[in-house]
Amino acid sequence: MNMAQRERRALVETMKGTGPDAPTLCGEWTVRDLAAHLVVRERRPDAAPGIMLAPFAGYLQKVQDKAAGREFDELLDKIRTGPPWWSPLRPVDAIANLGEMFVHHEDVRRASPGWEPRQLPAEDQRRLWATVRKMGKMAYRKSPVPVEFSTPGGERARIVDGTGPVVTLTGEPSELLLHAFGRDQVRIETAGEPDAVRQVLELDRSL
Repeated sequence: MNMAQRERRALVETMKGTGPDAPTLCGEWTVRDLAAHLVVRERRPDAAPGIMLAPFAGYLQKVQDKAAGREFDELLDKIRTGPPWWSPLRPVDAIANLGEMFVHHEDVRRASPGWEPRQLPAEDQRRLWATVRKMGKMAYRKSPVPVEFSTPGGERARIVDGTGPVVTLTGEPSELLLHAFGRDQVRIETAGEPDAVRQVLELDRSL
């Protein structure tokens, strides 16, 4: 079982534990809303473009609202089984859904008071390091200053080139990935000139 599949199953169990009305880190979405989003993303290719393309957002919202009206257990079952055989996501599930499942699992976990980062195996952190180096280039693309990632293990990667003082974000790959996906409930350290650091932390990191 690959990491994306493990995170998928863990996400379902966490959702089941919190219940459908619990909050998430996805704005005003409840766990039910997040579950509906994941089901639509994998099973409604006619509506999924609305996730990235504003002109289709209204249709996506209608489809997602309808999905949210289903039984909660039904939504969880659909998430657990993953993309159906005809979905374009099925052949690339291990790659395309790794970040999605990990981040949304943490969206549910970290919306509850007293959360702590999970202690992930080194191999999982290596997979997330490969993912965040790619995603980071898009997430921090609007940065007016260079940005680099650093891990406690000594890995470093320049994410954004440019002129001006470099801002370094240091943390486990899992924490850096969450920050790249726009989450602020993370454990990272920053280094650089204060104004440059402020500009990076205030960036719109939506993908």
